[in-house]
Formats: sequence, structure tokens, C-alpha cells
Amino acid sequence: MPKVRLQIQNPSSGEEKAVDIEVHPEWAPLGAARFLDLVEDKYFTDCRLYRMVPGFIVQWGIPKTPAQWQKWGMNKIRDDPVTNSNKPGTLSFATSGPDARGSQIFVNFGDNSMLDEQGFAPFAELCDKEGGLKFLSQCKEIKSIDQATFKEYGNKYLEKDDMIKGLSYIVSADML
Repeated sequence: MPKVRLQIQNPSSGEEKAVDIEVHPEWAPLGAARFLDLVEDKYFTDCRLYRMVPGFIVQWGIPKTPAQWQKWGMNKIRDDPVTNSNKPGTLSFATSGPDARGSQIFVNFGDNSMLDEQGFAPFAELCDKEGGLKFLSQCKEIKSIDQATFKEYGNKYLEKDDMIKGLSYIVSADML
């Protein structure tokens, strides 16, 4: 199984941690392939973890530059059948509807099996679920984020009004 290491910085706590992910192409081949392509292209470097809902998910995938969003986020892939459940520590793509997965990823904090029926197909899981979930659950969230503007301007949008301060971010994402 392919493995990926996300090096994540949490400015609020000052902690930086490696979060290892095991990718399962047999669960969701299209989603797994897209995730690995994004890692290979360094898409997640300096990507902010901008949505955190306690007990539910943490989400990222809007890149630092609009050009990266145009290349990957706007380039949607078809849905995979859901063959594995959205259990704690699994990763799935966020979507805006059928066959509309691009680049936004979330990690499930709890048993989110209700997402299975909505077509969210997990493609990977945290290698150290307990440690990874504990670390990721400390991420800060921006309540007033405008995703359309974020996609249009990248991290420059977050720098306005200092929204970027305190947001956890991916320092690097690399194949192991």
C-alpha cells in the first residue's frame, strides 16, 4: 500500500507533527490515484486546514495559489463506489455533487457512516489513528471563510484580516 507523510504545523500550539497516511486503492481507485497525484505535484504544500468541526471532520485542499486550484480543484474526477465506511481516521474527498471530487480532503473524527449513503468514498486512513486524530482535533477553524474567494485568491485571501494566523498548515506532503 502506498504511504504518504503530511508534515503539519499547528501555530496555535507551536507543535509540528508527521501524520502518516496509508492509501487504499482497492477502496476507491480514482480517489486514491487523485490523492497520490496531488501529493506528487506538491499541491498540499502550505495548504491550510481551514475547516474543523469537533467530533466530525478536519478539511483541507484549497491550495496556496489560484493556478493550482485551476489545475486540480477545477479538474473533477468521477465518484468511486463506497466500499469502506467513513470511520474515525479515514480520509475522503469533499464534493459539491455527483462526480465532482477535485482536491478537498477530510479526515473523519468520528463514526460518520451516514456519509456512506451520500457517496463519500474513503480512500485512505491514518496509520496512527489515535495520535493523528488527537493532533488534528487541535486545529483552529475559520468560521467566516468564503470558499469561493479562497479558491480565487489562494492564501492571499487568508492573509487579509490576518485570518491565516493560527491556522494549521501542511508544511510538506511526500510519498514514503
